[in-house]
Amino acid sequence: MISHSVQKSNTDNTKEAAADRSSVMRSRAHAFCQSLISPPSTTKLLSEFFIPDASGDGDSRPTIHEHGPAWASKTLPFLGESFTGGAACEEYFTVLADTLKMHMSAADSFPGPDGFVVDAARNQVCVVGKGRFESVKTGRSWDEQFTYVLSGWDGQGWKMRRWDIWADPLSAWAAVAEEDVDGWKKGEHRQ
Repeated sequence: MISHSVQKSNTDNTKEAAADRSSVMRSRAHAFCQSLISPPSTTKLLSEFFIPDASGDGDSRPTIHEHGPAWASKTLPFLGESFTGGAACEEYFTVLADTLKMHMSAADSFPGPDGFVVDAARNQVCVVGKGRFESVKTGRSWDEQFTYVLSGWDGQGWKMRRWDIWADPLSAWAAVAEEDVDGWKKGEHRQ
């Protein structure tokens, strides 16, 4: 009887710890996304939300990867490449800012914490956001939805190791083009 009670208690404690960690991951993922609306310095953002660089292979270093076709990387150099390590992650933000402006709203760019999907077994949090993006070079802008997968969380669920981004690379590619694309003129907004 005593052994059964102890075993049940340990199982309950494990479930509670997993639920607490999931809750922390959800809260931290929400805080990260909210910080992107009015971002702090890149160094502060990385130190607050990403596991710091550790010596070793790429799996132990912070990584940002924005998915997209390799053919678009000439005009959108932040696409299709893994920016691994603190310096490379800072480079991602620099290259992105040199190419696009993000316009996001605290009111509706991201859902509340309950809209963040936590898969503790896979150690990741997923969310769909939305915003307006604008080409720095041409002024063309568009509205889009994007998906973030934040993964590789530390043991407490406080900091992540990897940020994967799926967005609309075709609209970005057309927005940065020198020539008008399908009648989309410089400085024009498309929804």
